[in-house]
Amino acid sequence: MSLRLGDTAPDFTAETTAGTIGFHDWIRDSWAILFSHPKDFTPICTTELGRLAVLEREFDRRGVKVMGLSVDALSSHEKWADDIEQTQGARPDYPIIADTDLAVSKLYGMLPAETAGTYEDRTPADNQTVRNVFLIGPDKKIKLILVYPMSTGRNFDEVLRAIDSIQLTARHLVATPVDWTAGEDVVILPSVSNEEAEKIFGSWNAPKPYIRIVPAPVG
Repeated sequence: MSLRLGDTAPDFTAETTAGTIGFHDWIRDSWAILFSHPKDFTPICTTELGRLAVLEREFDRRGVKVMGLSVDALSSHEKWADDIEQTQGARPDYPIIADTDLAVSKLYGMLPAETAGTYEDRTPADNQTVRNVFLIGPDKKIKLILVYPMSTGRNFDEVLRAIDSIQLTARHLVATPVDWTAGEDVVILPSVSNEEAEKIFGSWNAPKPYIRIVPAPVG
């Protein structure tokens, strides 16, 4: 299954470190991050889960729920959490899926649908494509997909920056330019006519007719 931006995030029921969870019911009316890992006790993923544990309040502040996934068993997840806390200084308390039958990884297109076997038959290298970040909106639509190689740790500050941008666009008729951070100027969406833009924004700076720059809306 090949997922694209704007697709409905596939629903599933899975065993997690927080119990059995139905994904759409868990999201409810919130935003959500689903981020995946090829195996427990891998060095880069260990740093990532710890970093996300540190940043969880930042995701909470944005109304974003966090769920991890790793192709391993619940008992392994619990032992891995000990290592994460010892080495990274924070313990994950967000749910982590035990994708032992590869079902969610295949459902989200991170492994081919025809992949056989279970987690016990596979190495991290076998699962190296299970390295995605999905941002899902309250409408259950996929808003962002990031894919990382095993050798490159994810930048969750960038994920937060992207969330700020996407949520701003969800509330206002604006888009964010290169290297934008919260509070900086934005541009009016091309789909907004000048007449409509005058009613909403009043005036703007336009180095070119199609680049209409305004201060970032508040709220």
